[in-house]
Amino acid sequence: MCGTCGCGEDDHITYRKIEHPDDAHMHYHTHVHKHGDLEHSHPHHHTHSHHDGHVLHDHAHDHAHHDHPHEHDHPHAHPNPLTIRIERNILDKNLQYAERNRGYFEALKVTAFNLVSSPGSGKTTLLERTISALKAQKQLYVIEGDQQTSNDARRISQAGAPVIQINTGNGCHLDAIMVNKAVKQLDLKPESLLFIENVGNLVCPALFDLGETKRVVIISVTEGDDKPAKYPNMFETSGLCIVNKIDLLPYVDFDIESFESTLRKINRNIGIIRLSARTGEGFDQWLEWIGREAGK
Repeated sequence: MCGTCGCGEDDHITYRKIEHPDDAHMHYHTHVHKHGDLEHSHPHHHTHSHHDGHVLHDHAHDHAHHDHPHEHDHPHAHPNPLTIRIERNILDKNLQYAERNRGYFEALKVTAFNLVSSPGSGKTTLLERTISALKAQKQLYVIEGDQQTSNDARRISQAGAPVIQINTGNGCHLDAIMVNKAVKQLDLKPESLLFIENVGNLVCPALFDLGETKRVVIISVTEGDDKPAKYPNMFETSGLCIVNKIDLLPYVDFDIESFESTLRKINRNIGIIRLSARTGEGFDQWLEWIGREAGK
């Protein structure tokens, strides 16, 4: 279950290895999603002293920079302690599996990319072209995240890469536990590339470390150019931003200079590549970036 929106709290997550594009029914099927009762870390403490003098509570977060007591008179509601406990449990367990995944990738020298975006940004088209360009040089694998269908996984299979489809049911993101189960089925070869196409969503996937080498956020010019301001967590935690569908720039009101200026204010270290996965314009920069990351 997502600690933010409560999605995915059902038993309808499935894992399906796409052996052939038409092979929609030959699959194994595993029910998961039991988020246990582990504690969430998030250690930061600050103490609120209220104007009536009594000390009320400590908070716990990842940010050590608030480690100072301060007084303030603003009214605030006390959150439900049960709700906080659930979120802590989920994120802490996810972090444990993310570290497990990261160690597994490092041991095999696998470079893993977590592709995140809004629905319709062109992630699958980007992957199809990437597979076509690199499959003769590198072994590539793909994990596809989708709530209900295997449509994208079939396209990836046709492009020539082994793929696992994860259907999340009502869940709006992949988590590290799902990825851990999926990579076991893919049987990754050393020094290969793994692309994880996350569920289309710029909110919840930002919270879930999958153990990836780099997070890549993709936006298309058919979306609003204010996305970094609206969803700063996603852009702040990504190492690369791909601006896709630039062949459509003459026909849309996307101000790319304004977009990149806002993005730099949120994450000044993020790489930016403008490309069109459809026409191939700018695609060499993406391939070169992959090569650099895989060579580290």
